[in-house]
Amino acid sequence: MTGPAFGLRGTGSCVPDRVLDNHELERLVDTSDEWIVQRTGIRERRIVAEGQSTSDLCLVAARRALQDARLEPQAVDLVIVGTVTPDMHVPATSCLVAHELGCTRAAAFDFQAGCTGFVYGMHIAASFLRAGTYTNVLVIGAECLSRITNYRDRSSCILFGDAAGAVVLSTDFRFGEVLTSSIGADGSGYGVMYQAAGGARTPLTAELLAQEAHRLVIRGREVYKFATNKMVDLVRAEQAANPDLVLGAVIPHQMNQRIIEAARERLELPEDRIYVNIQRYGNTSSASIPLALDEARRTGFLAGREGQLVVLCAFGAGLTWGSVGLRW
Repeated sequence: MTGPAFGLRGTGSCVPDRVLDNHELERLVDTSDEWIVQRTGIRERRIVAEGQSTSDLCLVAARRALQDARLEPQAVDLVIVGTVTPDMHVPATSCLVAHELGCTRAAAFDFQAGCTGFVYGMHIAASFLRAGTYTNVLVIGAECLSRITNYRDRSSCILFGDAAGAVVLSTDFRFGEVLTSSIGADGSGYGVMYQAAGGARTPLTAELLAQEAHRLVIRGREVYKFATNKMVDLVRAEQAANPDLVLGAVIPHQMNQRIIEAARERLELPEDRIYVNIQRYGNTSSASIPLALDEARRTGFLAGREGQLVVLCAFGAGLTWGSVGLRW
């Protein structure tokens, strides 16, 4: 299906002020800075303060994206938020965000695809823009994972941080033309990453809360193999879909340094082709890619890659996966 060209008009991100480093985690669980860095590449992560929520992070990231785009909130047609940690189950966090931003003309909804959330959002937005339904879409990925992290489980508490990232996708774009995108899922991996209590199947009770059954559970070994293979497949698929472009950069979901490095070696890419910031922020789920994308832009990582292919790729709970191919 053909339609109007569209791409990125602005980007923005937000991380909380509080830093939780590996040495502080050493005092909470049986772990060490050396052990964490060796297995994940993470040295620190950001954690929201008491009273902060996902919408607070969304608002800062979105305002920065709109300012970067030089776009008034009233010009936004749609606000979508990918998150596994909404402010509330009802109503959608996106509705509050749109209201606080002043997006008075915009429709709004949340969606959940685990760590693939932002890429799913890009794919959804692309469908609306390609069809001509909307011209300016605000896509946000945001998480307060510290609210559901089990800080007694040394295998998972070392991984997660809080953040938000946002982009304005527009038919009046400045950079990063969206050429291709894809999403997928395999429900046979439903139990690889999950939150047991707090939903309609198992409502949260005082007993379950005391058992911390609302905390996130992750089966790391199964995730490692899946994520490494999927990252390689996604990048190669975007290259095949855009054969006339040189692969300039890959901005992957920041799940684990070892996963990223293993995939990079299999793709035979030099280190300066893959953007990594996991050492400073940890795994921020759906906020991971928009945070890295905004940072890569602002630090000059993407300078000199004009006209080249930039691939965004993610994989997460569900199991889900997705990718976006941009002409920078």
